[in-house]
Amino acid sequence: MRNQILIPIAALGILAGVVSAFLAGQQKKPQPPVFNPAQNPYAKGIYSNGIIESYQSTGENINLYPEVAGVVTQIMVAEGQAVMQGQPLLKMDDSIQRATVEQQRSQAEAALALLEELKAQPRKEVLDVSLAQLDYAAANLRTAETQLQKQQASYDLDPRSVSKDVLDNAINAVNAARANLEVASRNYQLTKAGAWSYDIRNQERQYAALSNTYQAGLALLKKYTVYAPADGVILSIGAATGSYVSPQGIYGTYTSGMDPVLVMGKPENELAVRCYVDEILVHRLPDPSKMHAQMFIRGTKIRITLEYVRVQPYVSPKIQLSNRRTERVDVRVLPVLFRFRKPKDIRLYPGQLVDVYIGEEAHTGEKASSGEAQADAAMKEKEQERTGSKLYQSE
Repeated sequence: MRNQILIPIAALGILAGVVSAFLAGQQKKPQPPVFNPAQNPYAKGIYSNGIIESYQSTGENINLYPEVAGVVTQIMVAEGQAVMQGQPLLKMDDSIQRATVEQQRSQAEAALALLEELKAQPRKEVLDVSLAQLDYAAANLRTAETQLQKQQASYDLDPRSVSKDVLDNAINAVNAARANLEVASRNYQLTKAGAWSYDIRNQERQYAALSNTYQAGLALLKKYTVYAPADGVILSIGAATGSYVSPQGIYGTYTSGMDPVLVMGKPENELAVRCYVDEILVHRLPDPSKMHAQMFIRGTKIRITLEYVRVQPYVSPKIQLSNRRTERVDVRVLPVLFRFRKPKDIRLYPGQLVDVYIGEEAHTGEKASSGEAQADAAMKEKEQERTGSKLYQSE
């Protein structure tokens, strides 16, 4: 009885093992790829890495650096925002420079006031005082002359009536009064003439120097605000409120280097693709008049036809397209620039990596001639077949 039970159990175990082995030996069909890898659309096309950037007639993106150092107090834009030329983007602490400018302004205004004072001379009140002094000196002279005349007349009548000493004192008093009148007259003429021309010119130069100093300080004060140099879009903001920035940029937390404070791009109606062609493939680049390219968006099946713009004629060390100076290698590449109109239904951003194939397409005339040649070859083959069949039938 026991053996009768073991035999079915053993048979079931053998059957389970066979089924398991069969199932394990079955190969699972691989899942279809989400997208097909980029294929070369040209017969002799070459591959290159590309990076999308805003289209510029020259250069790459617009990297903004402040012209002065300071602490950021206000950021007036956001990433992705469209800005107009001259629009303020970022402000820094300008309290010290503002106080300096106020001091320079006050010094310039004081110099201007002194210049106007010199030009306004003579002052009426001062001229009146000088004229009164002149009249007073003239009156003293008349008094002295009258006293001398009386002393002289008495002396002429009777020399004993007036001593020689008294007569000499009267004569000296007249001479002194006449000298005082001359001084008062010259002082009146000097006061009436106003400020000396040399003093006015000297003060004009001092005012000009102080005014220029004030204007320079005012211009420097405006440097504490960063303005948009052109119409465009804010691509990146590297600073935050409270950050310290300098003309060298701002220290990057992740890059450990100095990065731009702000990065701007042109309005994104058109984008550019900067392709880096390996130096060993440079000789295979087509002539610019025949150059065509297609861009493949990674992770999708999307391809976009590119328009050739220019070649940057300088073979430079290759980087890993991440803008990090620590990633330089020994390979050198030639930058080639293409552009395309941004599609409305596809999201593309500057800095995005893409695959690009560069090749050469035949012109219309060349295509027509190649088609005619193929048609002639086909007609010749048919003619040879007919001729061969006729020969076979005659034999």
